[in-house]
Amino acid sequence: MSTPAPTPRPEPEHFHPRRKTALIIGSGIGGLSLGIRLQSLGFNTTILERLDVPGGRAYQRRAGGYVFDMGPTVITVPQLIEELFALQRDHGRLSAPDFPPDESREHTEKYVKLVPILPFYRIYFDDGTFFDYDGDPQHTREQIGELAPEDLSGYDLFLRDAGAIFQRGFLELGYTHFGDLGTMLKAVPDLMKLDAVRTLFSFTQKYFQNPKMQQVFSFETLLIGGNPLSVPAIYAMIHFVEKTWGVHYAMGGTGALVRGMVQKFEELGGVIEYGAGVEQILTAKEGRRQVAQGVRLEGGDERRADIVVSNGDWANTYLKRVDKKARRINSDTRIKFAPQSMSLLVIYFGFRDDPANPLTLRHHNIILGPRYEALLREIFGKKVLGRDFSQYLHVPTLTDPELAPAGHHAAYTLVPVPNNASGIDWAVQGPRLVDRVIGMLDDRDYIPNLRNRLTHIDYVTPDYFEDTLDSHLGNAFGPEPVLAQSAFLRPHNRSEDVTHLYLVGAGAQPGAGTPSVMMSAKMTARLIAQDFGIHPDIAD
Repeated sequence: MSTPAPTPRPEPEHFHPRRKTALIIGSGIGGLSLGIRLQSLGFNTTILERLDVPGGRAYQRRAGGYVFDMGPTVITVPQLIEELFALQRDHGRLSAPDFPPDESREHTEKYVKLVPILPFYRIYFDDGTFFDYDGDPQHTREQIGELAPEDLSGYDLFLRDAGAIFQRGFLELGYTHFGDLGTMLKAVPDLMKLDAVRTLFSFTQKYFQNPKMQQVFSFETLLIGGNPLSVPAIYAMIHFVEKTWGVHYAMGGTGALVRGMVQKFEELGGVIEYGAGVEQILTAKEGRRQVAQGVRLEGGDERRADIVVSNGDWANTYLKRVDKKARRINSDTRIKFAPQSMSLLVIYFGFRDDPANPLTLRHHNIILGPRYEALLREIFGKKVLGRDFSQYLHVPTLTDPELAPAGHHAAYTLVPVPNNASGIDWAVQGPRLVDRVIGMLDDRDYIPNLRNRLTHIDYVTPDYFEDTLDSHLGNAFGPEPVLAQSAFLRPHNRSEDVTHLYLVGAGAQPGAGTPSVMMSAKMTARLIAQDFGIHPDIAD
């Protein structure tokens, strides 16, 4: 729809009248990654952030002397971060090697310190046994020999076949934007041959008889919002992603990585406006197409730009911010029937250390409940709260003591729950579930005497994701990564409905997770470069 011209406003110092302008909605990791790339391609880029600080889902909260990452905590493929921090103004490097083998952190270390974490995860089973998941095949075999010796030969076959999926699905197709059906159809025969389109859980069952091993080699998709019972087996590549590049932690928390990205973006001339929620994406009809013209902020102010990019929730970007008349592909009907990922209850808590009872936990802990398949069906299918739960317990002060006052620990525990399509009243059920989770950690001696040692506790429910982060139905990871919402069938990074409107982040291709949203930024930058006739690697 047409809109009146906005009142002129002073241009930022980096403005150059011959440069194209870009507006990015949201300063999550995807939006910041793309902002850095667009600045490096010569755009004048402004990021509009609704909240008071950057990060989006990677928001960082400080309370009572504690520092809590509220979202992602697992960092893999650090080369993606190094590549971002190496970019320069007008030197975009979009065709640089996608996954460079160089382990250098030369540029990253100017902005944030990354340290490796071992084991990647300690996985606790309900019977009290545990498995240290560290990517070392020999150590893995030793643990399988103790817990499930019948699966030793299966593990070797799994390594072979998951490695082949990793080679094709990640190394070769990782940066492929499936913008047309033909691109996807070209990849399907190889993926069928690799058996990568069956569900991940059934894929693991081919190799492992023991339920514990089936869980160890399928749980990881829960960290990106995917149900192991329904995501395609191409996600078996996660094992090799971690095995190849390890799991890392940003000292100071993921918030420190966000701050480093903001610093880099601003060094390149980018601008971030906080408290700048976007009410509407402005479009105008040019010929037969709707074209993005800019945005209207919640206070009524307008911003004009050559391109608009949403790092927000895919469903709400279209439902709330794009005129219904401008949407043919991303229609209300499509969004209504698109499954959204699960949501989360996340408890942030601080507690006193107890030298008489030193923690046996690790930095990353997966604590599995007594049921696996049944619980997943309740969360994703029935959308009900079960009688038990599983959780991811993060204790970063085991690596980074400065996140808590001396003699204390900061932690968060993340419990997968149904999204708000469930109709659950979280004002009632949230406190009850928090009490159950804290009680379980205390009673099962994961953190002995936790109730008495607590000095701070807070939590968020799916309502936080829906209201504060503006996620449709309170989803925590965007559209659910089922086969019917993968590749070409997943929302496109270049809008099919509105010219010069783009998407980046968890809701777009390739999907959720810190490395994926950084890859999404490179995909989207490539599409923008194509559309504006920018050479794919102007650094050369």
